Amino acid sequence: MAREQLSEPAYSWNGFAVRQDLAAALAGNVAARLTKAIDERGVGLLAVSGGTTPAKFFAALSAIPIAWNKVTVTLVDERFVPASSPRSNAGLVAANLLQNAAAAAHFVPMYHEAASIETAAASDDTALKALPWPLDVVVLGMGSDGHTASFFPDADNLPALLDPASQRIVLPVHAPSGGEPRLTLSMARIIAAGFIALHIEGEDKRTAFEDAMGPGAKKPIRKVLEAAPRPVEVFWAP
Repeated sequence: MAREQLSEPAYSWNGFAVRQDLAAALAGNVAARLTKAIDERGVGLLAVSGGTTPAKFFAALSAIPIAWNKVTVTLVDERFVPASSPRSNAGLVAANLLQNAAAAAHFVPMYHEAASIETAAASDDTALKALPWPLDVVVLGMGSDGHTASFFPDADNLPALLDPASQRIVLPVHAPSGGEPRLTLSMARIIAAGFIALHIEGEDKRTAFEDAMGPGAKKPIRKVLEAAPRPVEVFWAP
């Protein structure tokens, strides 16, 4: 259901009674968008987020029988940790999304061993240029502080991360609230996606989202929604 907006940023609110219904609906939307991209240009490009929220969505999406061999999956952001770490987004994706039918997808991680996060980001920026941009689908998450991707409010390079004209694909992030150094897609690459979904769950995240959309200091999630050229689809369940 759409919720009326009085002002920008524009978004559509898709509310569900239970999280499994949200997972199924979001998975169906993403699969349909990827299928459309494959029909139109022969390939599909999907970027997903980590954390604890998307596991059910990943499982639902993995079982949908689309042409996964023509889909490339990458990450919205990643902690500077190897895939073996329990905090790795790549590990989460491997265990929950790259299964069943989706095991045929091509996965492009962000993390690799490097002397520094800056070196890793520069290497990723070069390597990811080979992907079939723009993204067809990006699925974002959101923290209670209003961050999305690794656009933390206390990141030392937040203006560069949120630059809608940035030519960078991947940027390094240092933010005390983020823990480990991070790698993240630039906002410019995210908002160029054909379909942008924000997946949040729980009353606390609904409150945080509504606060971010209200008056006052503009949280990173609001900056993304304001910059996006088309309304973001918000998927929420309690």
